[in-house]
Amino acid sequence: MDSLIAQLSESVSSAQTLEELARPMLEMLEAVTGCESTYLTAIDLEGGVQQIVIARNTKQLQIPEGLSVPWEDTLCKRALDEGRPYTDDVAGCWGDSDAARQLGIRTYVSTPVRADGDLYGTLCAASSAQLPLPPNAQHVLQLFSRLIGQHMERERLLTQLRIANAQLVTSTLTDALTGLPNRRLLVQELGQLLARGARSGATVLVGFVDLDDFKAINDSYGHDCGDDFLRAIASRLNATLRAGDTLARLGGDEFVVVGPGPLPGPAAEAAVQALEARLSLASTGDIALRERTISYGGASVGVVAVDPKTSTVNDALKQADAAMYQVKHRRRSGASR
Repeated sequence: MDSLIAQLSESVSSAQTLEELARPMLEMLEAVTGCESTYLTAIDLEGGVQQIVIARNTKQLQIPEGLSVPWEDTLCKRALDEGRPYTDDVAGCWGDSDAARQLGIRTYVSTPVRADGDLYGTLCAASSAQLPLPPNAQHVLQLFSRLIGQHMERERLLTQLRIANAQLVTSTLTDALTGLPNRRLLVQELGQLLARGARSGATVLVGFVDLDDFKAINDSYGHDCGDDFLRAIASRLNATLRAGDTLARLGGDEFVVVGPGPLPGPAAEAAVQALEARLSLASTGDIALRERTISYGGASVGVVAVDPKTSTVNDALKQADAAMYQVKHRRRSGASR
């Protein structure tokens, strides 16, 4: 028993996965019970299936890993329902079990594995021979079951923590209304684009989009409609992006697009004009919302191709903002471009 406890202690302390924990336990369970097959199962109560997750087979009786059987036909369900964790006469107790008959199980011992109060599966030992249950074997089986259940609880908790952390990261980098990247993520992405551009010598395109007369939409139709309008515009702008572009919402009625540009010169100027045209066209026209369609005259869009070697993130945003205000001024004054 002392050697068993020492082996168990080492397994529990070093195991990082369910398999690393369960396989040594199955080996120890074989030594304690004398059974030729020991295995851990998982039970899908909703699907009505029990599956062999991990198994150890040393003699004639072979219970293969991955084997799935109908839950209603299993020895495990009969044992749980009847409160009979052990028998050396499976045929006499449960002769109606096709699975037991096909596998040739004569001696059977099991205990449920529970995690957070839910039935996860069973821990079992079986033999094709008639074997007595050694002293303390059931106690060892229950101990192993509790340890596996605790491991499952820990894994569930770690999974929940990872999901919560991912959600937290997403919430800190995403605009809650539109689902677009927010200013924080935009600054990160723009910084990376500038760093790559500085190495390659290429420009970085930055487009600033300001929704003219958005306040009038809020005032006329209400803030719910205004929110729908922002989401619709975000979707339309997003549809114009190239691979490698990022659209972000700065807040209010302001959006920014950033992306890699060509080398300085005529190609960069053409890229600026093309992006400005796409963004302007996407924000103009009939905007279909849930309760109404709004005919919208379009946003003020300013686009620049910044030199990464001489521009910081703040510089790039200020240049695009200044270009947008020039467009806004011309639109308000009625001047043609």
